[in-house]
Amino acid sequence: MNDKARSIAFLGTGLMGAPMARRLLDAGFAVAVWNRDSAKAEALAKDGAFVADTPAAAVNGASVVFTMLTDGNAVGDVLFAQGVAVTLQSGAVVIDSSSISPKTAREHAEKLAEFGIRHLDAPVSGGVVGAAAGTLAIMAGGDAALVEELSDVFAPLGRVTHVGPSGAGQLAKLGNQQIVAVTIGAIAEAMLLVEAGGGSREAFRRAIRGGFAESRILDIHGQRMVERNFGTGGPSKLQLKDLDNILATAESLSLTLPLTEAVRGEFATFVEHGGGEIDHSGLLLQLEARNGRSPGLGSNE
Repeated sequence: MNDKARSIAFLGTGLMGAPMARRLLDAGFAVAVWNRDSAKAEALAKDGAFVADTPAAAVNGASVVFTMLTDGNAVGDVLFAQGVAVTLQSGAVVIDSSSISPKTAREHAEKLAEFGIRHLDAPVSGGVVGAAAGTLAIMAGGDAALVEELSDVFAPLGRVTHVGPSGAGQLAKLGNQQIVAVTIGAIAEAMLLVEAGGGSREAFRRAIRGGFAESRILDIHGQRMVERNFGTGGPSKLQLKDLDNILATAESLSLTLPLTEAVRGEFATFVEHGGGEIDHSGLLLQLEARNGRSPGLGSNE
């Protein structure tokens, strides 16, 4: 049975946070919201959210707090510098759905425990479409019993899987982002190859659908490459951040990841030359530029 008596605070209502908060509201939970850009939080008022001026005000009285913020520094600042940890009652739960490093997630869990606050690192995959539809893949690290306890909170958002102890959710998300980035690069290179030889990107994508190369990346991001309609759904600067976290984690584990290193280099160049806000499917533009076939980085034409 869903415990609608839970009071939820949602900190960070951007591209992913807003539809997630809206799903919780639609499920009948009382939700307070905060965002650094207050307009993004205020947009949820019509859906029934209480809009707070500060993170501490948002979490006052909350039993569950979601964070969906840019990086580990932003999460740490909100939790510890802006008064969230000291405001929450002992026994409250912080669910961090941001994509941050596993090490930082573990540090946050340990520090929150000093305040009697429980913690799950629970990043998500599925994009804005999945957030709006409630079909996110949620990768949870921390106490398995706590994940089960909060099943009613996760249910409106998608499918939650407990993947291991604190930090394991972030490790799973890094693995997810590796697959996404390398697959985007592979599809973009394949389209370059086919088109350079006189073939059609659109026909190529259509021809391989349903074969071994089929994937959600080919479906959604491949279509964006065909249409050259990249948008800003999954900014390349955030993909680069994830790749940096992946390689830092790999170094700490004495691993060498050559494919990840290669695609990270291409994303770094793309971001450096103005592609940071373009969806990560726009890596095609960087690879075209490398081969002298691009109308210019940052172009959707």
